[in-house]
Amino acid sequence: MKRAEQLLRAYRASCYFAGAHAARIGQRAPGLDALLRSWRLQEGVFIAAGNPFSRRHPYGWNARRHTALRERLRRLHYVEGRGGTKRWWEAHCFIGISAARGRRLARLFRQNAMVALRRGAKARLIWLF
Repeated sequence: MKRAEQLLRAYRASCYFAGAHAARIGQRAPGLDALLRSWRLQEGVFIAAGNPFSRRHPYGWNARRHTALRERLRRLHYVEGRGGTKRWWEAHCFIGISAARGRRLARLFRQNAMVALRRGAKARLIWLF
């Protein structure tokens, strides 16, 4: 199986949490809709900073990258979260920003993809490279 196909399967099998609220690609996320509504925003994205280009890095390195991501979010609405499956979890942030702005931020942290949500719509995977 090609690497892109493996990654797509992994992203689709994953669950993305922001606090107690969860999202899955291709499904609506009422809890995150409510969170976005409370922030008076229409869109949000899940972004990770660790394991750039889906290559595993040591825990300490990933933790420093996640801290750098949080520093960039100081003036934005966001919730700490995580994404993954039973076998693999990774720190994420759910951020109240547009998909376009999220793309720029995720590319800065060398991510392959991000998960975007628009209030009332299904969560979608957005490839970045």
